[in-house]
Amino acid sequence: MILIGIGSNLAALQFGSPLETAAAALEELPMTGIEIVRRSRWYLSEPVPRSDQPWFVNAVVAAATGLAPEPLLDRLLELESRFGRVRGELNAARTLDLDLLDYDGRRCTTARLVLPHPRLHERRFVLAPLCEIAPRWRHPFLGLTATELLARLPAGQPIRVFGED
Repeated sequence: MILIGIGSNLAALQFGSPLETAAAALEELPMTGIEIVRRSRWYLSEPVPRSDQPWFVNAVVAAATGLAPEPLLDRLLELESRFGRVRGELNAARTLDLDLLDYDGRRCTTARLVLPHPRLHERRFVLAPLCEIAPRWRHPFLGLTATELLARLPAGQPIRVFGED
């Protein structure tokens, strides 16, 4: 299973909101050779670490592709760039964030790519949508399921399903 996190807290120029930006990026994934197998609902989440920037719209998808991990990462970064993502300050607001969370349980640490994503087990905005689509997914290093990881998170990191206020 290949897992990709999607996030946005700034609208790209051609879209009216972060949700529209993230949804449009999701629609483009199949055109880049990345098939969406399953998708979570959209979530709203407070920035991590906490800041005064706008809340994020987040989702997680299970995907299929013939691309190896690094070429897949390249496609995700290209899509971010097409949607106006400018990399600069760490944890800055962004039009689009596409994170390769896991690639078939592979373990990888290179200058460009760390698998599984090094902070996915600490982030409610990743684990809540992940539990929706793959609650029994197991962290390759920790051996815990997505459900177990979510249950272990400390209080904080406010998150809610988009549209359920």
